Amino acid sequence: MITVLVVDDQVLIRAGLAALISAAPGLEVVGQAANGHEAVALAATTRPDVILMDIRMPGLDGVRATERILAAATGTPPRILILTTFDLDEYVYAALRGGASGFLLKETPPQRLLAAIQTVAEGELLFAPTVTRRLIEAYTRSDRDPAGPPPDLSPLTAREVEVLRLVAKGMTNGEIADNLVLSEATVKTHINRTMTKLNLCSRAQAVVAAYEAGLVTPQSSTCRHHPG
Repeated sequence: MITVLVVDDQVLIRAGLAALISAAPGLEVVGQAANGHEAVALAATTRPDVILMDIRMPGLDGVRATERILAAATGTPPRILILTTFDLDEYVYAALRGGASGFLLKETPPQRLLAAIQTVAEGELLFAPTVTRRLIEAYTRSDRDPAGPPPDLSPLTAREVEVLRLVAKGMTNGEIADNLVLSEATVKTHINRTMTKLNLCSRAQAVVAAYEAGLVTPQSSTCRHHPG
């Protein structure tokens, strides 16, 4: 059973999402929060597998709530799925940088939303990285002041750096394995070690780190289309 916490400041949207999820086999809603402060408190007490997190809320927004929840998590952290109205949204970029596993538009069809919950619960990105990468590229190309110093990749081995670069280019574990002539299990091990060394919480966060470290650039990334 996958447990889900629903966070949205609009009561009708929150109730509708909770009803949809509760009716789906294999999913259970363990709480509903109307703002970021409630989300942080409920995440600590209910320890959900997945959190549907509204991004723009009064008081504590979804970005800061995401950061606080992941910082306080013990054991396996929850997978946080951002809900937003616009796909190119700097708030979403900040949430991915903070460890969210992906994002959904609020106009997403119900079955796609349910499938997305299953996907992130398994530890994957919400969907193929093309949209996430487009968002990251838009903000890494911009003239924004950097949010901080670039990530230090020096703890990584040469192989781990290469795997991280391919992750950031949008490749799946299977594609990386084929590209580097490795087994998928070995690729997964490299990714897990990389995330541990860099203190990353999600694959999306790893993509952000690769861009901010200059490991890949918008010009060097390839446009790939994956199903789902």
